[in-house]
Amino acid sequence: MTDAVARRWRFVEPSALPGFKPAMGFTMVYLSFFLLLPLAALILRPWEHGWDHVWKVISAPRTLDALKLSFGAAFFAACINAVFGTIVAWVLVRYDFFGRRLLDAFVDLPFALPTAVAGISLAAIYAPNGMVGKVFAPHDIMIAYTPIGVMIALIFVGFPFVVRSIQPVLEDMSVEVEEAAATLGAGRIRTIIQVVFPVIFPALTAGFSLAFARAVGEYGSVIFIAGNIQNVTEIAPLLIVMRLEEFDYAGAAAVGLVMLTLSVVLLFVLNLIQSWISRRGA
Repeated sequence: MTDAVARRWRFVEPSALPGFKPAMGFTMVYLSFFLLLPLAALILRPWEHGWDHVWKVISAPRTLDALKLSFGAAFFAACINAVFGTIVAWVLVRYDFFGRRLLDAFVDLPFALPTAVAGISLAAIYAPNGMVGKVFAPHDIMIAYTPIGVMIALIFVGFPFVVRSIQPVLEDMSVEVEEAAATLGAGRIRTIIQVVFPVIFPALTAGFSLAFARAVGEYGSVIFIAGNIQNVTEIAPLLIVMRLEEFDYAGAAAVGLVMLTLSVVLLFVLNLIQSWISRRGA
């Protein structure tokens, strides 16, 4: 067995910098306390009252409706952010205009704004008597206190992830590549599909995944605009909080475990798609 094979067998690659063992030890301790132990508690806690209690909680119509709303709204919000976030990133990178730096700063506003403040602001704007809601109210179109309002809140909190994921890739992509495609006879649409899109797709997938993951677990900005109507606008995180307030810790952990499982499966599928597209592009 050669030295290279032996190193791979031990899963350790040589490094010019010393201190692997202390760094690895710190990493494992940090991950154990702040990631592995909470995950282990979430996995073990639902079963303290047996399988029947877990099944009763996760199969209840109220739980299923909450999960459907949380994951469905998060998915559609991430899709919308993927489209418009790409457009915003393109504008910020490819064009120079008055107020560009200000617009670039506004993209990070959902990061800095407390989620409760964002929820109150959205509810005030889209309520039937709000600035936007009163325009639709005479036509019997409700935005706040409906699944549409939930999706708007999730779009708000997930938007920066897509923009900030794609923006550095576009900045590194030279404009000359697009100009070369144009000189070879490619139209604008064909250039975007065959030249630009393959380059930004991995970043787009990463931004979509981050926006989706952020939206699934969102609580503060949603509860105000959702109205928390049972089986209509009640999200899964709110259901978890309600079970905790009822001291049903096992039930809350059961709902959390379902959310964790579904999120991991969906993110794993997205990573597979990203890897497949990357291999085809290579």
